[in-house]
Amino acid sequence: MSDLAASAENLGKNIGNRTILRDISVQVRPGDVIGVIGKNGAGKTTLLETLLGLSPRSSGRSSVLGEDSLHLSAAVKQRIGFVPQQEELLPALTGRRQLALTGSFYRQWDQQLVDRLATEWEVPLDRRAQSLSGGEKQKLSTLFALGNRPDLLVLDEPVASLDPVARRRFLQQVLEIAADNTRAVIFSTHIVSDLERVANRIWILKDGQVIRDGDTDTIKESVTRLHIRSRNALPADLAIPGCLSMRRSADGLGLTAAVRDFSQSDTDALASRLDANIEREGLGLEDIFLELHA
Repeated sequence: MSDLAASAENLGKNIGNRTILRDISVQVRPGDVIGVIGKNGAGKTTLLETLLGLSPRSSGRSSVLGEDSLHLSAAVKQRIGFVPQQEELLPALTGRRQLALTGSFYRQWDQQLVDRLATEWEVPLDRRAQSLSGGEKQKLSTLFALGNRPDLLVLDEPVASLDPVARRRFLQQVLEIAADNTRAVIFSTHIVSDLERVANRIWILKDGQVIRDGDTDTIKESVTRLHIRSRNALPADLAIPGCLSMRRSADGLGLTAAVRDFSQSDTDALASRLDANIEREGLGLEDIFLELHA
């Protein structure tokens, strides 16, 4: 049996003549908390749904808990929790009745956990779903996904409707429950600060491809901003390897450049070639994301 919570190998997804995902190869291990970030339309939701087998792939392979995503057994499905971006609640039923209905499908349903979280998250279980706010609906949907204490928890934009205080508390509680050495979490978000706070691995999607996959610290170290100040006018063509963006000073002696995978030895060599002083600046994840999409 595979020791991976989920994996994809050369995964692709087409809709008509449009390519949504292309050649994605990733692995999710127990204990991972993976944040997925990308611009609108980058393929985040499609990736999560295709990885889980909720949407058929066009090419490649994907598996969950050792089984092919398109042919998951009932036993494996019992070990998955999924919160879609668009909630799928029954509008006329109260949260309490819907939780009871959902729990009846699982052999291991932790009602005590659900009741505790409903209280802590202030979810009004005795109101019909149609009367709940967007944030209350997201919390209720997450209770459905946590009640079976899943080995793989997948959340698609789980905190989009929450205010910053509620978002921080909510994410922390979810991850405390789900992220231990035996469980894995994948969550997509457009809020970069959430990734820096809770994810230990990050997937950055661009145009249907994972352009960065690594632990958070490594990704933050992979893009650097160089502040260059030369004694002479800088040449028009600097040919800096891995350059993502460049901004020149008005006097022609200064330059600021964002570069990827640029080591200290690369910096020293560039300083010598340009007869310049170069200062390296570390970037936060949001700046890195913006540079990679420049």
